[in-house]
Amino acid sequence: MNKEDFFIEQFSKQTKFIGDDGAVIKDLVYSSDAFFENVHFKKEWMSLKQIAAKAMLVNISDAIAMNARPLYALLTVAIPKDYTQSDLRKLANGFKKVAKEYNIQIIGGDTISNEKLDISITIISKTNNPIYRSGARIGDLVCYTGDLGTCKKDLKKLFKGKKISSKSKFIKPKLKAEFFYEISKYINASLDISDGLFFELQRVSKASKVGFKFFEKIDENIGTSGEEYELLFTFPKKHLEKIMSAAKKHKVPLNIFAKTIKGSFETTFKNHHF
Repeated sequence: MNKEDFFIEQFSKQTKFIGDDGAVIKDLVYSSDAFFENVHFKKEWMSLKQIAAKAMLVNISDAIAMNARPLYALLTVAIPKDYTQSDLRKLANGFKKVAKEYNIQIIGGDTISNEKLDISITIISKTNNPIYRSGARIGDLVCYTGDLGTCKKDLKKLFKGKKISSKSKFIKPKLKAEFFYEISKYINASLDISDGLFFELQRVSKASKVGFKFFEKIDENIGTSGEEYELLFTFPKKHLEKIMSAAKKHKVPLNIFAKTIKGSFETTFKNHHF
């Protein structure tokens, strides 16, 4: 049993807002993600500044996937008792650096003392045209941005005590905001790849009630690599040229790997996180 899905179902049956990367209320999108020590990262793997920056980026990724521009952030940070003022300054600088890059105002939140570093962030965004997981239509092309698989490989290295590049997507996700905002009017369904491609496809299938015809077999290492934060989306074939043109303009690699068909898709693989 997937305990996360079971718990979410206790609330989703009572409201229409649960079930996407964020909750859309009028023209605002509310998204929230946790980033906990020993669940999403180990302190020896990343600097405090990198940890704070990634915590912000993975939350912003949800907003982008729903075609929303982030405006405000609420931070909840559980701070280890042994952290120094220097540690706290480094942590704060990570939050502030990403907030400045995406024109986000940090407007409040909460802090508590704890045995380990736990972070929870709520992003409030604005959208004129939200994109949901449920929007895929039969005959859509299915695409993801960038390359998949590197995060899983880097995570294996970290578990073996090896170092990885500071440019690794596991440390700093590479979001494709401006590209996606430009093509959003052509997109039917979208979400970001946080739990692995196969698991995200299952989410689209369930929400949109579609299956997939794959153009070629997808390698397990590609389909099960989580923490990628690339964009997965579907669109009508008639918009292919416009989307390819935007991808070239923004230097975003595209992988069109399937089309939607009648049916359903379910993966036998578990969702992949550290």
